[in-house]
Amino acid sequence: MIYRSRAPLRVGLAGGGTDVSPYSDTYGGAILNATLSLYAHASIEIADGAPGITLQALDRQEEAYFEWNTRLPINGKLDILKGVYNRIQQDYGFAPAHFKLSTYVDAPAGSGLGTSSTLVVAILGAFTEMLKLPLGDYDIAHYAYQIEREDLELAGGRQDQYAATFGGVNFMEFYADDKVIVNPLRIRQEYMNELEHNLVLYFTATSRESAAIIKEQQKNVTQNNEKSIEAMHHLKEQAQMMKEALLKGKLNDIGQILDYGFQQKRAMANNISNALIESIYETAKQAGAVGGKISGAGGGGFMVFYCPGTTRYPVIRALQAFGGQVRPYQFTTHGLHTWTTL
Repeated sequence: MIYRSRAPLRVGLAGGGTDVSPYSDTYGGAILNATLSLYAHASIEIADGAPGITLQALDRQEEAYFEWNTRLPINGKLDILKGVYNRIQQDYGFAPAHFKLSTYVDAPAGSGLGTSSTLVVAILGAFTEMLKLPLGDYDIAHYAYQIEREDLELAGGRQDQYAATFGGVNFMEFYADDKVIVNPLRIRQEYMNELEHNLVLYFTATSRESAAIIKEQQKNVTQNNEKSIEAMHHLKEQAQMMKEALLKGKLNDIGQILDYGFQQKRAMANNISNALIESIYETAKQAGAVGGKISGAGGGGFMVFYCPGTTRYPVIRALQAFGGQVRPYQFTTHGLHTWTTL
């Protein structure tokens, strides 16, 4: 039998960074994000043969084989796959088998679309399908958060796990004690169609290690850095602004709301922006974009630009000078999906 799953990547539209502790614990965070037709995929295959474990990250061309064991070593190679396997074995367990876990992600690691967290959700989905675990959406998202942030000690926030599990356009609230409230937004389809038409998704052809940026952001809150904390307050306000604009169809406001967030995010931590990102951003605006943002923690990866009317076409042409890639996408309405095949 083969147990499969896929979970969508997400683009944050507003409030990015306010889901990270200790800011969210102290002040409460708010984020608005939307899932895309780019996915993390996971498959578990159980076959006849001597018990053993094969792990494959097909997009990274990494593979490892292990004699059967209920705990695999965390050593910097395939750690996300190992981390989920270890936690499932610890909490639920399953009998020795000829076992293969394969994964693939439609965007590079470090690209700012929540790839790592979405991959954790996808792998959990495959195990949930295989073991028929009684886990709801909130359970899976929180479980993924625990594995990534606590078991594997990877720095980051909380939005990605919930976006991947729930899917769609969501306004999310984050509080102390790991409390998360996901508010699905019922946005008229014509508004979403126009947003999809106007929002250009651009990969800068660079990736970044988000952990250092996030750790500095956390340090700024702990040390009461007023400039950084004030920027996060403004980004939380930006999430409310974006929510109202989408629900009321005030699409002409979205570019300015994104630009407002871009200006604020720079103040959260060093290295969120850099010379390349600034140059790309200014070039896009000069070509017709009203505003945009860095996706994820910053420093590289994907950027998005709001291009009203037909300005997306001159913006795309202008961005060709930087050697990146515009990625086609659609917004999705569903999150984690699992199934079984022979």
